[in-house]
Amino acid sequence: MASLTEQYRPRSWGDVVGQDKAVRQIQAVGRRGYGGRAYLLSGKSGTGKTTIARLIAAEVADPWTVEEMDAPDLTADVLRTIDRDMAVRPIGTRCGRAWIVNECHLLRAGQVGKLLTLLEPAGGLPEWVTFVFTTTADGLESMDGMDAKPFLSRCLPIRLSQRDLAPAFAQRAMEIARAENLDGQPLEKYVRLLRDCGLNMRAALQSIEAGEMLQ
Repeated sequence: MASLTEQYRPRSWGDVVGQDKAVRQIQAVGRRGYGGRAYLLSGKSGTGKTTIARLIAAEVADPWTVEEMDAPDLTADVLRTIDRDMAVRPIGTRCGRAWIVNECHLLRAGQVGKLLTLLEPAGGLPEWVTFVFTTTADGLESMDGMDAKPFLSRCLPIRLSQRDLAPAFAQRAMEIARAENLDGQPLEKYVRLLRDCGLNMRAALQSIEAGEMLQ
């Protein structure tokens, strides 16, 4: 059985909780096309980076043409495969390709050097290609002892909110707990749980799944 985090992960923009500004920013960009871009999502753990990254990817690509990996897994062979695949538009409903790279502050100089050429080819990224990078680091001014600004300048920055998340996250957490018969506490207890978890929704749902909010 899937964890509560995966079972209740938002499947549409309307399901995203607590990140209204980021969603509006992304959808405003999307009106001009979600593809042909690289996005950089930054924020604290458990505030929605992976969820939003997957929703961006779903606007461009079908599930079988979305690849998700952690930054250390972006090997030279993988980068060569990405370079090759970018040139071919796949068949499908969306007809696009998307790559999600999590924890991008862990990228090394060699990886970033190759990514710079991938993200800015002659004529720009193909309209069917999207990259989404996520990071918990604030700023990314330096990665692997190098100047990260050339890499950052090729990405559309989306900073996830860290303020006023507790009420919205708590309300959603309580709804999930009730749906799963794991609820026995008033809303203020869920607000306290979210704050104790550092506004990490994933951590809060793990606590709920362990019976934390049962009477």
